Amino acid sequence: MATVSGMTIERRRLTIRGIVQGVGFRPFVYTQALRCGLTGFVLNNSLGVTIEVEGTLAQLERFQHTMRHDTPPLAHVDTMEVKSIPLCHEQDFRIAHSEAGDERQALISPDCATCPDCQRELFTPGDRRFAYPFINCTNCGPRFTIIQDVPYDREKTTMRAFTMCPACQAEYEDPANRRFHAQPNACPVCGPHVQFQAWQETQVDLDPHRNQIALAAEQLGQGAILAIKGLGGYHLACDACNAEAVQRLRQRKRREAKPFALMVPDIEIAQQLCHIHENEATLLQSHRRPIVLLDQLPENLVASGVAPGYDTLGLMLPYTPLHHLLLRHFREYVGADGVPVLVMTSGNLSEEPIAYRDADARTRLTPITEGMLSHNREIHMRTDDSVARVTGGGIQFLRRARGYVPEPIALGFDLPVPLLACGGHLKNTFCVGKQRRAFLSHHIGDLENLETLTSFREGITHFQRLFDIEPQAIAYDLHPEYLATKYALETDIPQKIGVQHHHAHITSVMAEHQLEGSVLGIAADGTGYGTDGAIWGCEIMQATLGDFTRLAHLDYIPLPGGEQAIRQPWRMAAVYLDQAFGASFPELPIPFTHMLDRRAWRPISQMIERQLNSPATSSLGRLFDAVAALLGLRQEVLYEGQAAIELEILAHKAGPSIEDDCYPFAIQGQGEQHPRLLNVAPAIQAIVEDMKRGEVSANIAARFHRTIAEMLVTACCELGASSGLRRVALSGGVFQNRFLLEEVLRRLGASGFHVYVNRQVPPNDGGLCLGQLATAAARLVQGSPLPGASGVSPDTFPSLPKRC
Repeated sequence: MATVSGMTIERRRLTIRGIVQGVGFRPFVYTQALRCGLTGFVLNNSLGVTIEVEGTLAQLERFQHTMRHDTPPLAHVDTMEVKSIPLCHEQDFRIAHSEAGDERQALISPDCATCPDCQRELFTPGDRRFAYPFINCTNCGPRFTIIQDVPYDREKTTMRAFTMCPACQAEYEDPANRRFHAQPNACPVCGPHVQFQAWQETQVDLDPHRNQIALAAEQLGQGAILAIKGLGGYHLACDACNAEAVQRLRQRKRREAKPFALMVPDIEIAQQLCHIHENEATLLQSHRRPIVLLDQLPENLVASGVAPGYDTLGLMLPYTPLHHLLLRHFREYVGADGVPVLVMTSGNLSEEPIAYRDADARTRLTPITEGMLSHNREIHMRTDDSVARVTGGGIQFLRRARGYVPEPIALGFDLPVPLLACGGHLKNTFCVGKQRRAFLSHHIGDLENLETLTSFREGITHFQRLFDIEPQAIAYDLHPEYLATKYALETDIPQKIGVQHHHAHITSVMAEHQLEGSVLGIAADGTGYGTDGAIWGCEIMQATLGDFTRLAHLDYIPLPGGEQAIRQPWRMAAVYLDQAFGASFPELPIPFTHMLDRRAWRPISQMIERQLNSPATSSLGRLFDAVAALLGLRQEVLYEGQAAIELEILAHKAGPSIEDDCYPFAIQGQGEQHPRLLNVAPAIQAIVEDMKRGEVSANIAARFHRTIAEMLVTACCELGASSGLRRVALSGGVFQNRFLLEEVLRRLGASGFHVYVNRQVPPNDGGLCLGQLATAAARLVQGSPLPGASGVSPDTFPSLPKRC
């Protein structure tokens, strides 16, 4: 520090950690330092960004305020350490060369949608990047999907195959240019190019001088199904208003009923299809560009086969320049009378990972499509689209992937050692962590085949390399047949920590909200392996990060046939009727019993009686399945959760006259040694009485939803009164049910509880790994015994279900 002309001059070193590399942070620092009249330098290193600035105290304070509060769009500052150091008396400010380091802490930006500046250039005739489908800058473009190693330099990405032309190189080296050190920087002269190919050359004019994207748009308009290469893999696309094309895609993709995602060119077209509230519009148009679930407008022009039976559509806006161009040409093709909306679903057959390598995509997708719009920029890491919606006052993820990964989740505690958490079986994601950061992977998928397991293994290796994490402990689910569990037990990582499924759901909420101490946790889903060998799925527990006590659960019922009962909800309806009315339930005068195949039920009832292949379950997901089957909605499901989803859709159609109606239920047991039992037999009996009276099915569905909400909240009130706990964490796949979630939130809030839900990770098994990581860390710190499965082996239940 020194005094010059009566002013105090000081030099400070700022060490900034967070997402500050590859996002235009150094040119931002350079510009702000010049604006503040400071000298010094900025550079990237293994920690993040280091800045040394010299000037008056007022100049320094103004500069530091800008560093904290006015960063570039893609940058995120986690920490900023400031230290006074000796003066150097430089004459200017410069961007210095990067420094290597032993420990890497710099973060990788997620892939980002095309920014407004690039969009303007994209559609400006005469611009040298006019209509160039790979336009990008430091504020947008591919990141995670192209990076192969760190530090994030061009030679460590798949863009190393393209040498920049002099014009691009000049931009890349100019600190005043928004493409300064934009690693994917390119133009039509030096960058990747796009190519359209039709499998039957007679279908199209193959003149190589024709616009390849316009050619693809024309084919889509004529009813073709095309494979289209995006940021993190291939999509399968067709005209969403062409019912025949949509049905053909369903048949070829072997996706019988699950909804397809849609892409529309802008928010105005989206508003022609769906009700869109302000916060939903904000999410749709954000630089992350997830698929957003929205309520459909009646009589929109989208083919009914896009989302059969649903009252919602999953919409996204274009997030790459190729998408923008394709939708622009498609809009021109359909004309003013048409609606430019494309099905844009994952490029795979059902149950397979998304195709992202060109040769594999050609092999797997050619039988489904009439052609392919591809390009020669290699994808290094496959990444599906994120799926989210706005519910309960905030964003809820159903899938967290492109646009969000690999952005870390900040923890409220230090991890004692580097950790790996393997996640669950369905909707798998894994998680690696060190210090106070948890890095959740992109969506891997259901671990049911070699291809997905290979993707899981490759992803773990990639994340460990990117974030310099060598795990010293590994966390896994207790289910002995999960492939993720088998992977964990086969590794040579020294410390292996089993974490109960529903405890992990609750601790995922605690970890992301940085909650300490104890909470009441409600974990509700379809399947989770319990410490007593039963299949849990509706659990109220007192939980800390390291341990839990089971306070209440849905009363056990048999799951006849294991996974067969999940695929055939009529079995669960029959089981619940048997519980509520006894063996004579087939004589009840309701439509369900009239349609019941008694020859099929007889051996199942005998199997239950002999306790053969009928594990006990407390699953709330199976109860929703049972009521859906009871109301005649779905006797067999084509995909996970279908029956419960249709029951929720039906509940939304209920009349206002039953707004607070509930069915009766019972909460049994008051002893401290055993959990209380939530008994829904009275509700099942009341539902049957309503059916006998001819009550509208939608009203029954709504009453049922409110009954479950009231039962859970009543149990929390009783348990909160005895324990003194006023914080409640909600998690598990059942809380993807918006009707139920919002009812539970409303009732808990009215009862004076502070309620927390998953906001940064999905409540389904996609967020499970975060809880596993947090619990494993707590147990390592405590040195406490690890929970096991009470000696139960998979041989005990030959059909121990893995599905939800």
